[in-house]
Amino acid sequence: MGSLQESVRDKIFKEIITPHKYSSSSTPNGALGQQYKESQWKVLVLDKLATRMISACCKMHEIMAEGITLVENLAKVREPLPQLDAIYLITPTNESVSQLLSDFAEHGKWTYRAAHVYFTEACPDQLFTDMCRHPATKYKAIKTLKEINCAFLPCERRVFTLGSPTVFNAFYSPNRELNRINCLERAAEQIATLCATLREFPSIRYRAHFDQNGEFAQLVQQKLVAYKADDPSMGDGPNKERSQLIIIDRGFDPVTPLLHELTFQAMSYDLLPIENDVYIYKKESPTGTKEAEVILDESDDLWVELRHQHIANVSQKVTKKLKQFAEEKRISGKEGKEKSSVNDVAQMVKRMPQYQKELNNYATHMHLAEDCMREYQHKVAEICKVEQDLAMGTDSDNERIRDPMRAVVPILLNANINVNEKIRIILLYILYKGGITEENLTKLLQHATIPMEDKVKIFNLQHLAVPVIQDGTRRKPYTAYHASNRKERVSEQTYQQSRWTPYFKDLIEEAVEDKLDQKQFPYLSGGARGAGRGTAPTSARTRYHWTNVRGQARTGPRLIFFVIGGITYSETRAAYEIGEGNKAWDIIVGSTHLITPNDHLENIKGLSEPVTTSNFEVMDPPMG
Repeated sequence: MGSLQESVRDKIFKEIITPHKYSSSSTPNGALGQQYKESQWKVLVLDKLATRMISACCKMHEIMAEGITLVENLAKVREPLPQLDAIYLITPTNESVSQLLSDFAEHGKWTYRAAHVYFTEACPDQLFTDMCRHPATKYKAIKTLKEINCAFLPCERRVFTLGSPTVFNAFYSPNRELNRINCLERAAEQIATLCATLREFPSIRYRAHFDQNGEFAQLVQQKLVAYKADDPSMGDGPNKERSQLIIIDRGFDPVTPLLHELTFQAMSYDLLPIENDVYIYKKESPTGTKEAEVILDESDDLWVELRHQHIANVSQKVTKKLKQFAEEKRISGKEGKEKSSVNDVAQMVKRMPQYQKELNNYATHMHLAEDCMREYQHKVAEICKVEQDLAMGTDSDNERIRDPMRAVVPILLNANINVNEKIRIILLYILYKGGITEENLTKLLQHATIPMEDKVKIFNLQHLAVPVIQDGTRRKPYTAYHASNRKERVSEQTYQQSRWTPYFKDLIEEAVEDKLDQKQFPYLSGGARGAGRGTAPTSARTRYHWTNVRGQARTGPRLIFFVIGGITYSETRAAYEIGEGNKAWDIIVGSTHLITPNDHLENIKGLSEPVTTSNFEVMDPPMG
């Protein structure tokens, strides 16, 4: 099976870009024929979601090679190019459609000669009606109008997100009831487009412990049925009836998002100021020190190889690969020593400038590893052991910890440790205890001098159905994610400060082995595998006569896990650890958004905020 990014890329080129490279032409005698010629250059106009989607899976030179001369941002003021057609890839929301129509508001003064509009997903009824009434439709400015059913972000080969952090608030906040259904309908529609892109019509399962999971699963099922009606072949193929979509709330494992992860990718995003996958660092050049920017994505083979490895191995691996490269290219110098430095690489570049690109890539990952280790040693080394002990309930010798407060209190009293680090420790202690009394929590907050506005990061965890304050009984509640209730991984090599394994990995393994508890993770409506796969329903959208071009069917079943409210980098790593060696299943994992520990705390804090237009993105409800 191809990667998630390849599936999206193929869809975009096949259904949107390549068809516009050629146009039908007339035969020499003037009669219409089936000849095609390369058409004029076109402009590609993208809204926010489409921009992120294209950036994740397409290269600019590939787009240009298909007749696109310019890629524009829909939201920005653009120079009119009335001699060129424009291809719009946008979400069917009021904002994006209004910006589209404004380009053709005044007849004779259009921004482009014509518009070829592609919606990422199903267009709402009212929005479609508004478009039909607009002068742009009357004067036939819109030459193409299609839904491509692709409204998610393919972040990595096995990872997707909806690009929608606001779903966290809609799903968990008690203050979001008015806007909740619109936001969740939108998220359900996006997940349905993922399944449509992958040609899947999976059975749906959900974690029963959180009531809203079942409601959301029903929404997703409704959307899938609508797409199946448009394309009855969706889900056809060998063993496709075994494919599953498993919906999980973020409270299924409250421990993992709080821990410092020491694998390369997770550590980098947690400790360094990486925004939109861009790592910025200072590098030496012939003219002095300058700032360099590097995108950490799957176009970098070295990053893909290193990202899931423990930081203790990364520098050694880079040095080894650099040595091999130097030997292959016969570059002389000090590369044979046990550990190379960034300065060594700089000297190699001077001697062999023709290999600058490759050598700079090695230097980038050396810089990144060094920056991670610097932050770790200066700020979090002493915290990691305490975190692991609290998460595991045992110390590095596998002995039960008897007095965790002896380790917790010094961290809370340390003025050099920032507020979020202290909150993470307090929450891990609370989870270890299964909830604590208000009196004990007050003492911990006083020790840590947590500001009033940040205390909600602790109390609001209760909205994820996670015990924070004891309910008056002394009995510790059962938690499936607790280390004592999970299988032992004694055969797996671990580092003392990386003993915790995300509970997500257990769930993936159980699903692969067909051992996922059907009481805890029931099939929707109580059905068994393949339920709800009867006669294909009739489409409610065919009256629009819009085109939904079919992709090529994939073979074999898929397991698609979706976490509502954020997924961590350590959890996405589990998909690769299990999926890469598994021939029976293709494993895809996703969420509303990717999170670091600080992101997670900010999401939790936001649950207390009142509903305003500034802190909640209201989505147009998609067609049911």
